[in-house]
Amino acid sequence: TGMAVHVMVLPSPKCLFDDPVQIRVVGLQPQQAVTLRASLVDESGELFQSHAHYRAGSSGELDLSCSPALGGSYLGVEPMGLLWSLQSKTPYKRLAKRNVLTPFCVDLEVYEGHGDISRLLGKCTNERWFLGEGVKRISVREGRLKATLFLPPGPGPFPGLIDLYGSGGGLVEYRASLLASRGFVTLALAYMAFEDIPTTPEVLELGYFEEAVNFLQKQQQVKDTGIGVLGLSKGADLALSMATFLPGIKAAVSISGSGFNSFIPLKGNGFTIPAHPYNLGRMKISDESGLVDFSDVLDDHRDPATWDCRIPVERSLAKFLFLSGLDDTNWKSDLYCQDAVQRLQQNGREVEFYCYSGAGHLLEPPYLPLCQASIHRVLGMFVCWGGQWREHAKAQEDAWRRIQAFFWQHL
Repeated sequence: TGMAVHVMVLPSPKCLFDDPVQIRVVGLQPQQAVTLRASLVDESGELFQSHAHYRAGSSGELDLSCSPALGGSYLGVEPMGLLWSLQSKTPYKRLAKRNVLTPFCVDLEVYEGHGDISRLLGKCTNERWFLGEGVKRISVREGRLKATLFLPPGPGPFPGLIDLYGSGGGLVEYRASLLASRGFVTLALAYMAFEDIPTTPEVLELGYFEEAVNFLQKQQQVKDTGIGVLGLSKGADLALSMATFLPGIKAAVSISGSGFNSFIPLKGNGFTIPAHPYNLGRMKISDESGLVDFSDVLDDHRDPATWDCRIPVERSLAKFLFLSGLDDTNWKSDLYCQDAVQRLQQNGREVEFYCYSGAGHLLEPPYLPLCQASIHRVLGMFVCWGGQWREHAKAQEDAWRRIQAFFWQHL
């Protein structure tokens, strides 16, 4: 019967979530038709799965970095396709890590044939961690701050980052923990819908974000060359506001963001930036799916009546990186991004920006699968985020590299 079939994850079955791996199968018959399946159960017990049909080479080996998938969840040579194409059994679930102290375990199984997958030939488990070896996780409740600090191992000094998620609120740690695993002291900061912070605050105070900057600057392991900030969606315009009004911020990354203050007024020292005017009457709800399309809710940003909600980024001395998906169905992030970029360029400021065709709103760390729609925890509705599977996966890999390179360069 020949040798046993082995599935291998190289260089190691244990890795960080953003690490690419090589998936190999040995011990098959020459040209044997097989189906590979990946399964992951998230912390709420939701099952995510993907599968792809392959044919072994003449030596009975299969290497996903050079063998093409012939069908299934994706086609062609996609070394990490089994991960980025994971899909939940229940529709509209988003794969997100709540507890970064445990890994996601991905079961990889190889079955005989391309049809009914009943005969299991071999399997292994890939442990994908969000916290690197020696990274410390410290809960922060100092003054008003509700945050989590992640410290890379060693004395440093390391560049310091503040990480902000969107209007869904809560304290989201998995991107911050991965950045700390890559050598940044990172503070994941909650600013709405968390503990005693209201679900929709009437106003956000710049002073709260300033406290976060001061807290980070005080940490011994943080370089004193300035702080970086990155934000997704609502967190992105907050990142731009911090870079504009707080002197300590040297570099800011806007992911699927806007150069306008969105949804909640921002109160600074002696000024308030109103929220970009919107009208929920313009949201479109699909009869079949019940999904909500918010892309027309905001008033036209070219109308001067909206300009008092602009964030005057052109006054900032910080460096900026804008990332957006051209298939963002949540809001017109590419247009909003162009508006801010134009204002910066007209004022002779340095700015980088990348728009990704086929990418949706939720540009996450790499290999987190595309979420085209999910429940918005604050609105309590199912919201469309957009994106095409393969393009979105490629965009996430590219964006992640650019974010890290940008912070290393400017901090």
